[in-house]
Amino acid sequence: MIKAEGLTKRFSSLTAVDHISFRVEVGEIFGLLGPNGAGKTTTVHMLATLLKPSEGEAWVAGFSVTESPGEVRKHIGIVFQEPTVDRFLSGWDNLYIHGMIYGVPRGELKERIRKALEFVELERWAGVLVKKYSGGMLRRLELARALLYEPEVLFLDEPTLGLDPQSRAKMWEYIKELRRSQGTTILVTTHYMEEADRLCDRVAIIDRGRIVAEGSPEELKRKLGSEVIYLRSRKASELIDELREAGLSAKMLSPELIALAVSSATEAMPKLFTVLGNLIKHVEEISYHRPSLEDVFLHYTGRKLRDSEADAAGFIRMVARVRRW
Repeated sequence: MIKAEGLTKRFSSLTAVDHISFRVEVGEIFGLLGPNGAGKTTTVHMLATLLKPSEGEAWVAGFSVTESPGEVRKHIGIVFQEPTVDRFLSGWDNLYIHGMIYGVPRGELKERIRKALEFVELERWAGVLVKKYSGGMLRRLELARALLYEPEVLFLDEPTLGLDPQSRAKMWEYIKELRRSQGTTILVTTHYMEEADRLCDRVAIIDRGRIVAEGSPEELKRKLGSEVIYLRSRKASELIDELREAGLSAKMLSPELIALAVSSATEAMPKLFTVLGNLIKHVEEISYHRPSLEDVFLHYTGRKLRDSEADAAGFIRMVARVRRW
């Protein structure tokens, strides 16, 4: 349903998206996972025909985003990262105006609005001004708006950004139900590891404009082994030589951090101490656990995901201040 080949976007000297290629199958929930500034939103904007690629090509619902942008728009819905509803209108009025703009037949529009509001559980709030909505309600209204014209492909750009855990879990339910009941193909961008892990059928990890890994969350984690051991030391370069000579799967993640992929940490630990011998005294910290998507990101990029949930909340507050100004 979505196909990108060598998709690239440059802004003057900045390359925001750097020759990425991927496919999204019909009815799949596909995630672009990465920190803010990784190129996720720029990718979505190119697929939604809001930005023209500098290089490469993409097809959505069988239509080229560069040659047939009008046809692409007929088949897609989008929920932007920033709220775009009118806060001084009611929820129902927002949906009605949006439906009229997008050419939903008048005879069907009211029934579609009713169904959309019912789907996101906002029927009782339909006549209330949007400025009185909570953050979770606002995101649900935007999802309802994107569903009015029954798109084949739905783009969700950070759909749970700034939401509390309960509202985030509820949004996941809506997204899964939408795929189950209507077969909608959904592309989600997120920097929440748990969201990508629990929601997406497949994930592409994107960092600094490039896709560094792709697969189902379980496939990506299995590539690292059953467990991962981390060693922190100021002499990591000396330690890793010893570990590799002993046949251990070790990778230098930073000048002071080594990761080892093992089938069992408890079985590998004695061998680890034997191999290192006197060098073990230079190890400042040892830890191990089952692989997570955070470990996958760390493995392929050499660092942890840069943005935290607190950063996301701060971003939302900053956007709100700018909009008020």
